[in-house]
Amino acid sequence: IMGKLNKTDREWQRELSPEEFRITRQKGTEAAFTGKYWNTKQAGTYLCRCCGTALFLSETKFDSGCGWPSFFKPANPTVIEEHDDQTHGMTRTEVTCHHCDAHLGHVFEDGPQPTGLRYCINSASLDLVTQEKSDEDTYP
Repeated sequence: IMGKLNKTDREWQRELSPEEFRITRQKGTEAAFTGKYWNTKQAGTYLCRCCGTALFLSETKFDSGCGWPSFFKPANPTVIEEHDDQTHGMTRTEVTCHHCDAHLGHVFEDGPQPTGLRYCINSASLDLVTQEKSDEDTYP
């Protein structure tokens, strides 16, 4: 198990776009239907944009209609941490990356079976790595 990844805001700002920094490090939210993965159906693994931890698998992604990438379970139960979020006059459950504490989004109890959960995640918090073909097919 890796220890926590601790970087300064300045270090994060060098590695992330302003939008990624605002969302992942300052608990921001991208506008619905604007993130690059909200409607993606490609097969692959969704990694943490900040540290590369595998967070979600495409097989668990579903169209929730909410305008953000939605998953019914994490790739592994240990990669996500949950925190009570009382901001904006609501009680919600924030989800963060266990390894680097990046803000990912929130989890709601209105998802499909088998979990009944909807992990509503900002695209800016994710990097999708697709299953590439073998090298000789990829390079001309």
